[in-house]
Amino acid sequence: MGTTSTTGTATTFTKPNNPVGYIAIVMALLTGVLHLVAATNAVQFSQVLGALFVLNGLGFLAGTGLYLTRYWRKELFILAALYSLVTILALFPVQGWGVEAFYMQGTVNPLAVITKATEAVLVICAVYLYTAE
Repeated sequence: MGTTSTTGTATTFTKPNNPVGYIAIVMALLTGVLHLVAATNAVQFSQVLGALFVLNGLGFLAGTGLYLTRYWRKELFILAALYSLVTILALFPVQGWGVEAFYMQGTVNPLAVITKATEAVLVICAVYLYTAE
């Protein structure tokens, strides 16, 4: 991450140095918002599950916010990759251990497919950004 400043003073917010950083931002925002949307359905089955969806969504949004500040450090890319990977893996104990995890009531659950795909892309972006910095 680089700081864009014309006065020589450090600004709080920064822009990514690498174009892959923008992809990571879009993926994190997308999966964060989708988890918040999914929380409205999950809470019907379990308040705990609904709360976990909310916390996970907020985690992705907060991570994105942190990434856009001068407080972001290279090591946090590994944390972001692990966070996304754990979120991917968390689907399976809840929904099933195979392809059936992506189905709900006999049909493909597009929300699950999209969120897990965006999280997988985010893992790849975070690892790439860690090695590129």
